[in-house]
Amino acid sequence: MQFFYDGQIRRYLTQTIRVLSNFVVKYGDGTLVRVPVMYGDSDRQVGSIISQNSANAVASVPRIAVYISGLDIDHSRLGDASYVGKLNFRERDIQVDNGQQTYNQAQGKNYTVERLMPTPFKLSMKCDIWSSSTEQKLQILEQIMVLFNPSLEIQTTDNYIDWTSLSVVYQDGLTFSSRTVPMGSGNPIDIMSWKFQMPIWLSSSIKVKKLGVIHKIIASIFQGNAISDMKDDHLLIGTRQKITPYGYKLLLIGNSLQILPANENLSSGAASLDLPPNPDTTGPYWTSVLNVYGTVKPGISQIWLQNPYMDTEIVGTIAFNPNDDRLLIFNIDGDTLPQNTLPAVDSIINPMVKGPGIGLPNAANGQRYLIVEAIGDPTHSSVSTAWGNLYANANDIIQFDGTNWHVAFDSTAYGPVEYVTNLTSGVQYRFAEGEWMKAYEGYYDQGDYSIVI
Repeated sequence: MQFFYDGQIRRYLTQTIRVLSNFVVKYGDGTLVRVPVMYGDSDRQVGSIISQNSANAVASVPRIAVYISGLDIDHSRLGDASYVGKLNFRERDIQVDNGQQTYNQAQGKNYTVERLMPTPFKLSMKCDIWSSSTEQKLQILEQIMVLFNPSLEIQTTDNYIDWTSLSVVYQDGLTFSSRTVPMGSGNPIDIMSWKFQMPIWLSSSIKVKKLGVIHKIIASIFQGNAISDMKDDHLLIGTRQKITPYGYKLLLIGNSLQILPANENLSSGAASLDLPPNPDTTGPYWTSVLNVYGTVKPGISQIWLQNPYMDTEIVGTIAFNPNDDRLLIFNIDGDTLPQNTLPAVDSIINPMVKGPGIGLPNAANGQRYLIVEAIGDPTHSSVSTAWGNLYANANDIIQFDGTNWHVAFDSTAYGPVEYVTNLTSGVQYRFAEGEWMKAYEGYYDQGDYSIVI
């Protein structure tokens, strides 16, 4: 069995002692003396301390002793014992600089707290006020009694998630004196007993876990996938947030991601065989965008790209580029990239400019080229004749079988999306809708990507 103790009753006792602390009495010579308050438990150890381990010592006055006189369950406040109160909250991130911890504007850790219904009790306290004279007793009594009109509220903790921290102290009767008739000078100490009651709660331990309720913020959707996004259970990923910032576009070149404003023109260069141009812009900056949602953790935070030609998303971890705040370093998880459906090509060429032995290696069995111009046109050039009697369309893939060149992939009879890698550049291309494009590099519009912090 797991041990649990939080000192809850002790905190109620401490707060009661504080209520009765810092009062003074005035002696005949005008001296003000603070009245000490102590926990007056009736056990032998406390009694030995009060008597200073001597039977001849007399306790000094004035003095106030507080102790618990009763603790009973409060049936009138019982609730549903099976109720669990859940609270989701997010911390601000803490930045450590030269050993000093300061809060910054970024989001820190996120938690879900599950709290069981606490058990209500009535706590009875007794306050014994020791005095040597009636005047001394009345001074103490008058200072304290005005606080209870009719009760005094206390707070045991300043914990934000403690729903039992507030309580109230009620008066519950007063015995003015422990004496019935004057007893002479044998025992000069008089004790006034004052009873208090408090409705309190005792809570069991709570369950703290990583935030289990995460919402995907879809700011702008152009692909018509709102319903599937809202039903996506994979968004429940602990403390991580999956967000799509509104008003920004992305440009992926190699392993660099650039953020672009919403009014940036998406160039048709994304559909060409060359890398799209890098727009000449001075902003926005990644730090100003991402710090709104949380702290980017290099190697952990991710960006997910939604490619319309793929059933799954392209995922990669991100890190800030130390040399250019407009760029993120995007390390792609190779398992999320599309698999080649065609054997790799040696190069992408214009067959009207280059041919075997003319800017290209001599023909060898198994050579494959992706061509950007047609071969076999009546206006043959000296280069095109190097391909023999081959007839091929632009965007076809041609291959040498050891004797002749032939069309290995006919672009005019395409069906599903095809993928192939250029061995010369290492870039992967896809063939869809009658043209070749880079498989995943290029522009991503609003709603086509998500950032996982």
